[in-house]
Amino acid sequence: MTSKIMISIISLTAALVLSACSGDNNEEANQNETAQKETNEMSGHDMEGMEETDESEGMEDMDHSSMNHSGDGEIPEGLEESAAPAFPVGSKATIQADHMEGMNGAEATIVGAYDTTVYTVSYTPTNGGEPVTNHKWVIHEELEGAGDEPFKQGDEVTINADHMEGMQGATATIDTAEETTVYIVDYTSTTGVEVTNHKWLTESELSATE
Repeated sequence: MTSKIMISIISLTAALVLSACSGDNNEEANQNETAQKETNEMSGHDMEGMEETDESEGMEDMDHSSMNHSGDGEIPEGLEESAAPAFPVGSKATIQADHMEGMNGAEATIVGAYDTTVYTVSYTPTNGGEPVTNHKWVIHEELEGAGDEPFKQGDEVTINADHMEGMQGATATIDTAEETTVYIVDYTSTTGVEVTNHKWLTESELSATE
């Protein structure tokens, strides 16, 4: 065998070895690239899921704060304290009303008790929200131009209270009127929301705690 033939065989062998190594390296690189791509895609899905979770939690927080009907404790001018309420200030009572989620069945502490005329009203919020019907409750002293005589069913009035967004200054129609004792209460809802100075509950919406 001549030296030229030997050199050719050695060169061919080396070329084949290099080609095989190159192929292995390319295959390994492709596998790494594919794996990295899949990892990135999975991470992207995870991040999207986290973002959706954060947004939904935010919505839940917002929902919880919107159901929290805490008040400032301010009393409308002219409202008189009840001389002998069925539930004295500082006593406990069970709420028998469902004005909002988690209220019915909650234990309340009486913060204030007042004798007045209480109304259910229908009105369109000043912020352009959907019309509200039979809202419970607005009291006589929270209506503009309230005098000694109570308003009657069908009367048109202006609300001077901000129990809900868009209520202050809204024009309302009196749906019902009742002379009774109304209460301001503190309570923890059955869903775990702390509510302070909630206005209003009527005497018929409270019962003695067992």
